[in-house]
Amino acid sequence: MKNTILSLLLILPLLAAGQNTDDLYNTLRAQDSLLFDVGFNTCDVEIFERLVADDFEFYHDQSGITPDKASFIKGTREGLCKLDYQPIRQLDAGSLKVFPLKNNGVLYGALQTGSHRFYAKKGDEPLVLTSSALFDHLWMLEDGEWKLKRVISYAHVPAWK
Repeated sequence: MKNTILSLLLILPLLAAGQNTDDLYNTLRAQDSLLFDVGFNTCDVEIFERLVADDFEFYHDQSGITPDKASFIKGTREGLCKLDYQPIRQLDAGSLKVFPLKNNGVLYGALQTGSHRFYAKKGDEPLVLTSSALFDHLWMLEDGEWKLKRVISYAHVPAWK
């Protein structure tokens, strides 16, 4: 009996730590879904306005640096949302990873990495793969809310390559 209790006392903190990591993963997976499945895939700019930090920066290996939130929102409205097709992003299954960032044991942010594919959708036609890429997202907790602060989008490969 003592061994069972001792084992539980040793294992419970490990289970709790795992649960925290799982909760963080699920939270940031939901943020990713809002960002792309809702914001990007439907051109819902209000989602970007809500999720993106005021001091946002975006580094893209094909289109350069977007230095702030206002430029990102404007570029989305005047670029992405005005294409002659609807861009669709799909996260590659199993690629998403989340790494907590802590200061003296207190969670303040997280790094989210993964790979995704981009498609073009025109009317009822089937999706057409346009490219694939890797991404790193730096999410920060600001007043209890997750805000996307930095994006690095890289290793883009066009579908025709």
